[in-house]
Amino acid sequence: MIFLLKRLAAMVRAYAHHPDPRVAAVNVISLLVASNQPFYPLYVWWLVSAEITAAWFTFLSTPFFLAVPAVARRNDVAGRALLPLAGIGNTVLSAWLFGTASAVEIFLVPCGVIALLLFRPRERVVALALAMLAFGVFLLLHNAYGLPLARYDAAQYAALARLNLVSAGMLTAFVAILFSGVLAQAERSADAARHEKSG
Repeated sequence: MIFLLKRLAAMVRAYAHHPDPRVAAVNVISLLVASNQPFYPLYVWWLVSAEITAAWFTFLSTPFFLAVPAVARRNDVAGRALLPLAGIGNTVLSAWLFGTASAVEIFLVPCGVIALLLFRPRERVVALALAMLAFGVFLLLHNAYGLPLARYDAAQYAALARLNLVSAGMLTAFVAILFSGVLAQAERSADAARHEKSG
């Protein structure tokens, strides 16, 4: 059993690996999100309500998160763009399923942050377009979802909102920590290059 777990971990690491640190970071984030999606219905059941039918539909976005590393191997810009696009799509789906009272639209914040961090200055147009899409989705769709599939009372919606706020906050913090490591690595590489020139 331990051997199988180690083998699985090695396969995941190999799948997420990429020579470009930004793409590698995106791969890690996408696989983290995908690996947490199966637990979302359990969180809803445990913290909110036994009525979790709507939560199962969130799995529709899982293949897109899992595909990010594969797409990035063929085209790194497309792979990086797929992560925030999948996140925005999942947020729109979840807002329709649970309603805006669930505060699930808060996930548009890490989607926008990820989009702004993923791309280099020469790719800024892509970053800004994705960030504006996340912002635009909130502005245009917030009051347009209609009645949600899931119907909860006020206390249950408050619990669901807390779950989503904590989850989005943790994801944003993880992204910030991950990209601070990417920046630190870039600084070390730049310092090493300067030392080589001066030496």
